[in-house]
Amino acid sequence: MTDQTLHVAMYPWFAMGHLTSFLHISNKLAERGHRISFFSPSKVQQKLEAFNLHSHLISFIPIDVPHVDGLPPGTETTADVPFPLHSLLVTAMDLTRPAIEQALCELRPNFVFFDFTHWLPELLHQLDIGIKSVHYCTISPATVGFLISPERKLLEKSLTEADLMEPPPSFPASSIKLQTHEARALVGGTLMEYGRGVTFLERQMGSFSNCDAIAFKTCKEMEGPYCDYVETQFGKPVILAGPVVPESPTTELDEKWAKWFDGFEAKTVIYCAFGSECILNKAQFQELLLGFELTGLPFFTALKPPMGVKSIEAALPEGFEERVQGRGIVHGGWVQQPLILKHPSVGCFVTHCGSGSLSEALMNECRLVLLPNVGDQIINARMMSRDLKVGVEVEKGDEDGVFTTEGVYKAVKTVMDDESEVAKEVRTNHAKWREFFSGKGLENSCLDSFEQKLHQLLQ
Repeated sequence: MTDQTLHVAMYPWFAMGHLTSFLHISNKLAERGHRISFFSPSKVQQKLEAFNLHSHLISFIPIDVPHVDGLPPGTETTADVPFPLHSLLVTAMDLTRPAIEQALCELRPNFVFFDFTHWLPELLHQLDIGIKSVHYCTISPATVGFLISPERKLLEKSLTEADLMEPPPSFPASSIKLQTHEARALVGGTLMEYGRGVTFLERQMGSFSNCDAIAFKTCKEMEGPYCDYVETQFGKPVILAGPVVPESPTTELDEKWAKWFDGFEAKTVIYCAFGSECILNKAQFQELLLGFELTGLPFFTALKPPMGVKSIEAALPEGFEERVQGRGIVHGGWVQQPLILKHPSVGCFVTHCGSGSLSEALMNECRLVLLPNVGDQIINARMMSRDLKVGVEVEKGDEDGVFTTEGVYKAVKTVMDDESEVAKEVRTNHAKWREFFSGKGLENSCLDSFEQKLHQLLQ
């Protein structure tokens, strides 16, 4: 531990998963006496304040989201608008550049941690006042290495489905493979416009190629070979913050939900949540719920209404509500996920494999069923199911990516069956990683090293 305190500015992408992820690392740094200036949209501050464990060191700096034609007034995060409008929100974020420049000139932090604002490194070079840029990446090194490694030469030639079906030539040995529909969606995703006049791929490549260092919230033990690969490929120092497991929330589960969960036996409830951005189509939404019904187990799902449907109620399968009354809840609002995962009656977590959800899941005892939706979630799911073997993935059609009621039922039953070989294996592996992550010594040694490397970047 060095005695020199740092001042770090944070400017994450306007999505709750990114904002909370940056706040978790802010808490860890503030715990060690470092000062944090956290840029966030004005209204989001209230939500984030509850997770600020060091308000004397972490100050929120409200950012007004500029108006962009087509973006509904008052939009602040990706949760406020459907996916097709996210590109307009990125444009709005890009338009905050003058405000950020002015704030940084006044604050003069040592570092800015950023992710989607690919123009930040260039801005800092222009200011030339000694501020370093760190791309604090909320997605895993395996995902970055597999999808956008420089050796794929993505900016020189068009990426094809066939390219993505194979890992890059010198990618570490691994069981990560994509299905046809995933490769197709990823090719489309990287080439789409994401902000005015820039593709998603160009934005990511700019962030990785121009920053002073790349940081990930992982450790060598879990993803060492992928971290080394990313460092070699991008020619940038890769610094690891460790798993950055959030502190236990100080709040309690809402009484209404606590009472509901208390009504069931230990480790019997299926909890399913797909984050603030995942929206299924109506057919898949119904297959998922019918799969849960088929298990005969109690279940609680936190899902957005499906595409084109106004409310959760309007999307439910016919007769579903009556059939599952008392044992099944489909909730369309925000829930206190860390507290639900801790509840003794929760036995299974069906997750979209967002990195935040996975780190919360690995710290708890619930068994994991993996149902990735887009992008990095797919690589995360393969890592969890095939490399680390801590969960079971729901089967999908190779071409169409469709999952069925039976597929959902089968995955849940497999992990919940105490006698099945698969369940025994994932339970053992999950317990091993849970124990590894919960040791305070691991977190301290990772953060010591992270701090040391930040100091070295300033020399």
